[in-house]
Amino acid sequence: MAKMLIAYYSRSGNTQQMAEAVAEGAGAVEGVEVVTTSVADITPDDLLEYDGIIMGSPVYFGRTAAELKKLIDDSVVHFGKLAGKVGGAFASSGAAHGGNETTVLDIAKALMIHGMIVKGMTEGSHYGPVAVGAPDEAEAEECRRYGRDLAELTLKLFGS
Repeated sequence: MAKMLIAYYSRSGNTQQMAEAVAEGAGAVEGVEVVTTSVADITPDDLLEYDGIIMGSPVYFGRTAAELKKLIDDSVVHFGKLAGKVGGAFASSGAAHGGNETTVLDIAKALMIHGMIVKGMTEGSHYGPVAVGAPDEAEAEECRRYGRDLAELTLKLFGS
């Protein structure tokens, strides 16, 4: 069975709602075990246990929240050990053009530097799902589709 982690930081609950929708989509793929957790509850060592890792953050000044950035920074102790795993990113902001895309790309760049396989989307938010405030139904569906797509890729690469 392939294992997927959806790790997020959420102060207002909006990013958590997105994480839950991503998990719902990923969980619909038979053969993939999905764990959803706040970054406060995991360590860099925990990342080694998963075949796929999707990270989500609210946008602060066009960047990743410090809490998620700390996990990413601390994960350097495992540099090279995450290579080949599937990765993805999502973000929520307080306003349109609030920095969602730059935040998703910051997370995606870190995952790629780890050697992870980061898959884009042909429809909607190409780099990973984004929402302004709490995700509306269209944004939640995009999260579910993204979770499903990445879980299917993870299963192809790591399923037994």
